[in-house]
Amino acid sequence: VDPRKIFHIAIQGLASALILVHNHPSGNTQPSQQDIEITKKIAEGGKIFEISILDHIIVCENGYYSFHEGGLF
Repeated sequence: VDPRKIFHIAIQGLASALILVHNHPSGNTQPSQQDIEITKKIAEGGKIFEISILDHIIVCENGYYSFHEGGLF
């Protein structure tokens, strides 16, 4: 994940908020430590651009995990 690319597209689209989504082909819906760290990094970057990160959702074949619902946001 490259936060610069995320914010480049968001700024071009004049976004005021984002919901991040990615998949876990393994079927494990739980966020990895790397998922948590990159989400924090993107959220901090969003503050600079005044772009809110509303949620980060991990999807897989058997369900999903929402950082917001899980209390990580």
